[in-house]
Amino acid sequence: MPEQRVVIVGAGMGGLCSAIALAYQGLDVTVVEAADAPGGKVHCREVHGAQIDSGPTVFTMRWVFDALLRSVGTSVESEMRITPLQVLARHFWPDGSQLDLSADARESEAAIALWSSGDEARRFRDFCKTTRQLYATLEGPMIRAQRPNMGGFMGDLGFKGLGVLAQLGPMRSLWQQLGQQFSDSRLRQLFARYATYCGSSPWESPATLMLIAQVEMDGVWSVEGGMHGMAQALARVARRHGAVFRYQSTCQRIEQRQGRVSGVHLQSGEFLPADRVIFNGDASALRQGLLGDAVRRAVPKDAPPRSLSALTWSMHTPAEGVKLDRHNVFFQSAYASEFEDIFGRQRLPHSPTVYVCAQDRPAQLAPGQAERIFCLVNAPACGDGNGITEEAIEQCQTHTFQHLQQLGLSLQPTPLNSLRTTPQDFHRRFPASGGALYGQATHGWTSIFSRPGSTTPLQGLYLAGGSVHPGPGVPMAALSGQRAAEAVMASLASTKTFQTGATFGGMSTP
Repeated sequence: MPEQRVVIVGAGMGGLCSAIALAYQGLDVTVVEAADAPGGKVHCREVHGAQIDSGPTVFTMRWVFDALLRSVGTSVESEMRITPLQVLARHFWPDGSQLDLSADARESEAAIALWSSGDEARRFRDFCKTTRQLYATLEGPMIRAQRPNMGGFMGDLGFKGLGVLAQLGPMRSLWQQLGQQFSDSRLRQLFARYATYCGSSPWESPATLMLIAQVEMDGVWSVEGGMHGMAQALARVARRHGAVFRYQSTCQRIEQRQGRVSGVHLQSGEFLPADRVIFNGDASALRQGLLGDAVRRAVPKDAPPRSLSALTWSMHTPAEGVKLDRHNVFFQSAYASEFEDIFGRQRLPHSPTVYVCAQDRPAQLAPGQAERIFCLVNAPACGDGNGITEEAIEQCQTHTFQHLQQLGLSLQPTPLNSLRTTPQDFHRRFPASGGALYGQATHGWTSIFSRPGSTTPLQGLYLAGGSVHPGPGVPMAALSGQRAAEAVMASLASTKTFQTGATFGGMSTP
């Protein structure tokens, strides 16, 4: 039936999850993807024959994928091999101190008591209690919702939920709230970094982002084959239920006829007819008319502030000096300057925090053995301008690896053992983004209401991905894909093509 034809533009996490849900329901699903593999921002790069995850590296909120895969008759364990991590992240500071945050909060509390003080360990225990309450309060009204609005959000919170937010101080920034929680500035810095998971500054993002700490404490896993292997597994599930994937197929325009979408034009000149289209790309591409003037009105006219971009290095090289775990963070002393440089001055930070993902850890490696390393520093999303020169990139690279050396880690990127990715490169891969990796910045407590939802004013066009609700990150993008699939099925039900009640994990429990 013509109403069953759905074209999904983009095989990122949102598009993959939409494809699984809709193909399982028997719809004719075609996914067109400009790259040669699924995953979108989840991708790998080959260095000396080693496949290195070079996008998102952290697998959290497993319940999102448990619910989706159970709804189509399979499971996470059946489709991929995952391993829970005992150390969530290892943290290093310029004063020589080091702290592991553990999957077991009691172990973290004991480590903090030895590393800082008993008082600070008790503050950490209180912090964990606060983040649990906050996550429980916001999961339904915000994370699982189709798209919250102010009135509905407040109503869904109820008196108890409003009380939790009032106690937290939602008008405070994350940085201000963490100053209320901790006396040790290093812990304030550690938990403030979670704002960057949404591509934001701790000084501008709302205190509610503390809930990301609870997300990690609920579990972090590694995936055999990396996060890219996870994307391939999801694509396999979708294909098993009939979805067709067309790689190296760039969408040039979304066609609109008689007030609704009718299909997509590919760069090759081919037209794919469809009654419904899910756009799994950056919403700014629609706003800027890159998919045609007719679909500009699918998203609000005003462009929101961009989130962070990144400067990254995918390396296959020995890592000598301090002992790494899988996820590692090397902090600077002048933490505020990093975000002043990026958001205030729109330049690469002079004193960057460095994230290092050692993808062969926590296994023991032989001395001098080359390993898969992914390094990242935050950067401004101005990859479509002239603000980031080659000289500035080289200078930032020098500062980055000098900082690692000062904190005890020796890494030597060369043209032979590493590949570098800049905001300009990310902008070319994700047009109209400027290299922003998280859509809009989550700045201000009302920012959760400003992201587009899965439905649009243009009949037949739906949105998925990290630039739409519920936001950036692998599990959030996956949820957006499920919300888009639910909206498609609801539209079919409303035209009596399908019976109502076909939803995909919207209110499933972990």
